[in-house]
Amino acid sequence: QVQLVESGGGLVQAGGSLRLSCAASGRTYVMGWFRQAPGKEREFVAGIRGSPGSTDYADSVKGRFTISRDNAKITVYLQMNSLKPEDTAVYYCAAAQSGAKWASGWATIYSIRSYDYWGQGTQVTVSS
Repeated sequence: QVQLVESGGGLVQAGGSLRLSCAASGRTYVMGWFRQAPGKEREFVAGIRGSPGSTDYADSVKGRFTISRDNAKITVYLQMNSLKPEDTAVYYCAAAQSGAKWASGWATIYSIRSYDYWGQGTQVTVSS
């Protein structure tokens, strides 16, 4: 069992920046960030694979958010710039182990079902 601990959420004005961190207690293959706004479904934000560390982003955050990972610390980061009020949500860190589900195509970096472990969530609020 891998534990995920998120930090870095908070209140920021529109146009500002925040950096989220997620520390994992064990090795993982894919790590990602999802978010859920009130009354809405949880949605994919960004993901990063194991070596060589390729990344993917939701269209709504491309060019503004950057995901990165420190494999030595087993930590993933989400740098969020040019924040907008519509970015307000609870942000969840997620992690997945490697396995046949990835090779078969059943799992994708965008899909909630692909992930094995979830953090408790951290609130990000962007004021206008």
